Amino acid sequence: MATVRLMGIDPGSRKTGYGIVDMDGPRSRHIASGCIQTASDRPLPERLKTIFEGLTAVIQSWRPAEVAVEQVFMHRNPDSALKLGQARGAALCAVVLAGVPISEYAPRAIKQAVVGSGAADKSQVQRMITLLLSLSEPPQADAADALAVAICHGHTRQTLRRFGSAAVLAGRRR
Repeated sequence: MATVRLMGIDPGSRKTGYGIVDMDGPRSRHIASGCIQTASDRPLPERLKTIFEGLTAVIQSWRPAEVAVEQVFMHRNPDSALKLGQARGAALCAVVLAGVPISEYAPRAIKQAVVGSGAADKSQVQRMITLLLSLSEPPQADAADALAVAICHGHTRQTLRRFGSAAVLAGRRR
């Protein structure tokens, strides 16, 4: 199995996390991670532009083969959910315009894939990402979440390929 470069994105209107990993089968290797910080005192359209441009630069720099983005979950505050959705839209546009295939995952599915519990909190995700990627220190919370998205996608991708191979083999036996 060849190594594939994956990017995960954890969208947010104040901080958008990104994480780049190289996956070789079940093994993942940390390549880069960080956050695109927006100025909360700036109007939302300017912050969305910052997210779009920042992710465009990360994609151009690291050239992921595939990108995965966390889906929006329902907030208690509708205004926060709307802003998160708009930040997610800016992220999706950056990926689509770069011509990179994109997948989306629910927050619970990401936590389940990486921590083993869909109800894991941010510190548990940080701890598990630090262990899985053999990092010397935990990444910032939003970057850890983005790395978790990338790893979740890598594991899902691998499982789907295995099922696809099994279906092909089963079809040959008939």
